[in-house]
Amino acid sequence: KSDSDTYTCDIGDAQSRAKLVVQEIPVLFKQELQNEEAKEGKQVKLTCELSKPDTPVKWMKGDTVLYASEKYEFKQRGTVAELIIRDVKSIDS
Repeated sequence: KSDSDTYTCDIGDAQSRAKLVVQEIPVLFKQELQNEEAKEGKQVKLTCELSKPDTPVKWMKGDTVLYASEKYEFKQRGTVAELIIRDVKSIDS
């Protein structure tokens, strides 16, 4: 999108101009989150796949934004985003 602008070809005595408009491709889910079950004390991994690589992802539990900690780990490789929840408890449901 940052390449959108007016471009000029200049040959000294004459110029030709054209406007370039780059449209952003919307990010979609190629694979949405799946429901998971886990036993208390275990680790669970939630995975989703996006249509655009390296798209910033914000993980939330209900309305609360999650942050990396001993409890939560975030991984992202290309189009795959993962949330790892360690030592799950019933309150993590």
